[in-house]
Amino acid sequence: LTQLFTWTCDRCGDLIEGFEMMDIIVDVENCLEAYVGFASDINAVVVVFRGTQENSIQNWIEDLLWKQLDLDYPGMPEAMVHRGFYSAYHNTTIRDGMVSGIQKTRKLHGDVPIMVTGHSMGAAMASFCALDLVVNFGLDDVKLMTFGQPRVGNAAFASYFKRYLPHAIRVTNANDIVPHLPPYFSFFPQKTYHHFPREVWVHDVGLGSLVYTVEQICDDSGEDPACSRSLPLSPRTTIPPEFYLGVSMHAEAWSSCRIVMDYAELRYKMDLHGNVVLSKQHQQPGLSDERRRHSAQ
Repeated sequence: LTQLFTWTCDRCGDLIEGFEMMDIIVDVENCLEAYVGFASDINAVVVVFRGTQENSIQNWIEDLLWKQLDLDYPGMPEAMVHRGFYSAYHNTTIRDGMVSGIQKTRKLHGDVPIMVTGHSMGAAMASFCALDLVVNFGLDDVKLMTFGQPRVGNAAFASYFKRYLPHAIRVTNANDIVPHLPPYFSFFPQKTYHHFPREVWVHDVGLGSLVYTVEQICDDSGEDPACSRSLPLSPRTTIPPEFYLGVSMHAEAWSSCRIVMDYAELRYKMDLHGNVVLSKQHQQPGLSDERRRHSAQ
């Protein structure tokens, strides 16, 4: 955590200059991690959700192959979602920590836009976070861009999502199986999982001896048959690809949920129900007055 908190990890400074880390939240029990910071180059709060860190990602993928829609999304008739992804954001330490981090960052930098992002399972959590900020907190300048995101809900949910976040972007890789899980069955349109738009499909196109990487903007259905769905599912790798847009998505130290932190950073640590919170501003994460008002309604 130290390298991330001080923004000195191998991929930090070279890719994003002028990034100011605010909060890192680690839900130890559920092996979840996210952080909030300020990116001066785009003048925005950035909310990031880490991807899955399970010891066997193949087992996680196999579970998604058979996962059924099992939770009604609150306040959205007929909308159903994946309970695990929903709960990972809404029913853990992560949500309160993210809300607190966003509030503190905006207090310092003004009401700047909020960019929410994540990879794989983190992408699923990011989508619920972005929708939460718009629907429950009334924020109108929230942007979402995910990478390798699995499906999180049915067609009704995708329709609602499109209404509230019409400019969301899901980046997919030609060989990544995760965006195709849980499966989409076109012959059960109301009962199957369904992506919200808009997909941007990154894939290679050969022209003679030359190979070009194409970023194809897909239609607004969420399930464009001319994009990544045009490839058969069976040959896809069950291990997510290492790179999206030239950036490695693998952890620098692939392991289970152990926490490694330099002693010098302990002065920033706060304990929140047994979990780890590193914060540049010593303010206990919790519910905002605005969220309390929404929760009471």
